Amino acid sequence: MSWKNHIADIAVGDKVCYSRTFLQSTGQLTGDVPFARGIVTAIESLGETKLAAIDWDNPDMPQRVNVANLSKVTQKGISELS
Repeated sequence: MSWKNHIADIAVGDKVCYSRTFLQSTGQLTGDVPFARGIVTAIESLGETKLAAIDWDNPDMPQRVNVANLSKVTQKGISELS
């Protein structure tokens, strides 16, 4: 699966978390951020960038996040690009 398809797969109503790649690149391997989960409530385009409005389970998380920094959470686990 390409990264472009990964981003396109995230839609309103999906349960999401921050992607492993994003967490590693920002050094956030512990704390609240790696364990935050939320539901996408809207997708907004900002030029070529897509921002997801997210209703997080932790109120301290930002309300809008670049979809490139997210992964889907499913019953089988987290959908990461390998």
